[in-house]
Amino acid sequence: MTEKQNLSIFPQKMQILSGSGLKMIAVIVMFIDHYSAHILRYIPLGGKTLFTLFGRKYAVYTVGRDIGRIAFPIFVFLLAEGFIHTHNRLLYARNLALFALISELPWNYVHTGNMSYEKQNVYFTLLLGFLGMWVIEYFWENRALQFAGLLALFVVAYFLKADYGWKGYIFCLLMYLLRNERASQAIVGSCWLYYEWKACFAFIPINMYNGKRGFVKSRILKYAFYVFYPAHLLILGLIRFNYLVK
Repeated sequence: MTEKQNLSIFPQKMQILSGSGLKMIAVIVMFIDHYSAHILRYIPLGGKTLFTLFGRKYAVYTVGRDIGRIAFPIFVFLLAEGFIHTHNRLLYARNLALFALISELPWNYVHTGNMSYEKQNVYFTLLLGFLGMWVIEYFWENRALQFAGLLALFVVAYFLKADYGWKGYIFCLLMYLLRNERASQAIVGSCWLYYEWKACFAFIPINMYNGKRGFVKSRILKYAFYVFYPAHLLILGLIRFNYLVK
C-alpha cells in the first residue's frame, strides 16, 4: 500500500490543529461527556433547561452528553494516524491492551459502584480497531486471510460489548481505509454514525488537522493521556457513589 498526502476539505489556512491539539479537544469533550453522565445527571443543575429546539428541551445534562459525542471519532482518527506513523506497532498495541485492562475496574466502578459491569471500556474498541488496521495492511496481498482476520476481530468486538461495540470497530476500519480521502471519510463516517449524529461534528476539527505532531512529544506527556482515562473515571465514580448516589 502506498500513502498519499492527506487532503483536508478545508483550505490550508484553516488547518491549524496539530495532533496534540486534536487530542486535547477529544480529552476535554470526553470529560464533559463523562461528567454529565455521572455527575450532572444526579444534581439539580443537570436538569436545568438551557433552550428548546424543534420542540425538544435541552438541559445542561443533555447538552453535555451531546458535546461528548465528538470525542470518539477524533480518538479514532488519531488512532489511524498513530498506526501509520508509529515506529513500533507492537508497543502501540501493547499500550492499548495494557490500559484497556487498567481502565476496566474504574470503568466498571463509575457505572455500577462495584467491580462488575456488562460492557467493557473504549480502549478495547480502539485495540480491536488498531489490530484490524494491522490485518488490512499485513494481508493486503491476500484478501482471503485479510477477510478472515477482520471477521475474527469483528466476532470479538460483537461479543465483547466494549464501548461503541462492533459499530465502533467498523468505524475504525472506515477511518483508516478512507484516511487519504478526507471528504469521503467525513461523508461515509457521518453516515455510519447516524445513530450518534452529533458525533458527525467531529469532522470539523478533524479537517482542521495540519499533519503535525504538536506539543505531545515526551514519553511523560504521552502516557499522561493514557492515564487520564482510568484516572478521571475513578474520580468521577468516587464522587458519584460517595456524595451523590446513596
